Amino acid sequence: MFRNKAVNHYVLQGLLLTAILATAPARAEQNFENVAGSWSGGGLMKPSDGPRERVRCKVDYVVKNEGQSVKMNVRCASDAYKMDLNANIDESGTTLSGNWFESQYRQGGNVSGQNVNGVIEAKVESDTITALLTVQTKGNRQTFVMDSPGAWISHVSIDLVRDAR
Repeated sequence: MFRNKAVNHYVLQGLLLTAILATAPARAEQNFENVAGSWSGGGLMKPSDGPRERVRCKVDYVVKNEGQSVKMNVRCASDAYKMDLNANIDESGTTLSGNWFESQYRQGGNVSGQNVNGVIEAKVESDTITALLTVQTKGNRQTFVMDSPGAWISHVSIDLVRDAR
């Protein structure tokens, strides 16, 4: 169980950073059409000073601009916290850019990266954290891993499955 609101804030930031890039397409035509709809799943997060904790997530994607932009809503929860994140991400060629905002803790920042051969490598930043992410979407499954050495949440891995339509 997390001890205080400041600790919850760092946990939240680590998890929302992983959720932001779950939108990443893994197709040669470089667009977001293959992620449209609702996805759900879970995984594990590793605080720097404690045991791994399970986390559950639900993600809704609305694709815009002929597949070159996506608006997303991410809701994640563990036994100790909840998060509600909105993000807008654009893709131009292999370059990704965008922004995010988490409403409960009123935190936000930027996303930058590349989608090369269906593998996303990106950096997610705010005033208080920087994280490196690797994301891959294959069919009806998405996987992503976030590493943020030195941060309170140093590692997160989450698997999502597309919900039945």
